[in-house]
Amino acid sequence: MIVRKEIVPDQPLTPSQIEMLNALAARPVVPDADCPELTPEQLTQFRRISAENRKGRRKQTVTLRLSPQALKKAKSLGRGYTSVLSRILENALDNPDIVRKNL
Repeated sequence: MIVRKEIVPDQPLTPSQIEMLNALAARPVVPDADCPELTPEQLTQFRRISAENRKGRRKQTVTLRLSPQALKKAKSLGRGYTSVLSRILENALDNPDIVRKNL
């Protein structure tokens, strides 16, 4: 399976770069021993594993009440502070000493 992506450069391409890209576009894609072409069965296996992993990583929405001070500190972390809070909470829950201290 060949994946093609369009790349938009920041600057216009030079004539020599355009010529090189056109020459490459005409060449066939040939898999080598280090990276053989995947069989349909292998691709199906990748899709299945990927779907299973996605289910395990899907985040769930919850309501959580925080003190004004905790919320202010969290928001001071900037954009993406909810993801940071999630990682902090996960790490804290993995540490039995922190859990016992805060019960």
